[in-house]
Amino acid sequence: MALIIAHRGARSLAPENTMAAARKALEVGADLWETDLAVTSDGGLILMHDDSLIRTTNAVRQFPDRSPWTYTSFSLSEIRSLDAGSWFVETDPFGQIASGAVTLQQREAFRGEKVPTLEEAFIFTQETDYCINLELKRLPSPMEGFPVVEQVLALLERLKMDRHRVILSSFHHPWLREIQAKDPRIRVQALIGYSETEPLDWGDLSFKTYNARSTLIDEGQIRAVIEKGITVNLFTVNEVHDMQRFAAAGVAGLITDFPQRAGEIAGNPL
Repeated sequence: MALIIAHRGARSLAPENTMAAARKALEVGADLWETDLAVTSDGGLILMHDDSLIRTTNAVRQFPDRSPWTYTSFSLSEIRSLDAGSWFVETDPFGQIASGAVTLQQREAFRGEKVPTLEEAFIFTQETDYCINLELKRLPSPMEGFPVVEQVLALLERLKMDRHRVILSSFHHPWLREIQAKDPRIRVQALIGYSETEPLDWGDLSFKTYNARSTLIDEGQIRAVIEKGITVNLFTVNEVHDMQRFAAAGVAGLITDFPQRAGEIAGNPL
């Protein structure tokens, strides 16, 4: 059975990388939720995917003179003052509002949703007996040298976080090796397929688990890697027929924007 991993939370049903999306992932039955680490100008650890705040917040309206609105140029308090939910209601990025899957009450509750801190995400995960896959992303200027691994591990230690509830993933594999050296209790997963067109680079297969771009792999390749003792997860798998065929090929996990669809697949091997 393939695990269902909610990409940036259940982002088709709630504003991505918010606590609302994390709660929705848990509600619809996702096995765990995936999210992205970002760092503010004053070292605050937050959840954000894009380098720019434009798409998922009201930063342009609130701070009109701060172009290009890169998150590393804003303090934690400034980012916490933003509305990270109204854009979802206004744009309906996955058509789930139009389809009736998101109620009026839910839409109104999303307005004013905050950009979460990593601490909030970890506490939610711990208190709900859930599991989180945190992607460590390369940081834009001027925070390129920020000690990402050191700070995440320090927060885990301070919160006394159950390590089995945490997976750390990254396209920057040296960070994963640093984590393995400093706290081998934490599972790491190597992301591959940053480019949408270049062939997947598995390197020397030195990691136990790889999270690969689904559009760059087929069932035969999946089986060949699994036969070498490697665990494979795929991103981002949204269509039911793709979920079925990849699960049948033996992938361990499916990272999806539609975790709610897993329960709709009758007689599938998930």
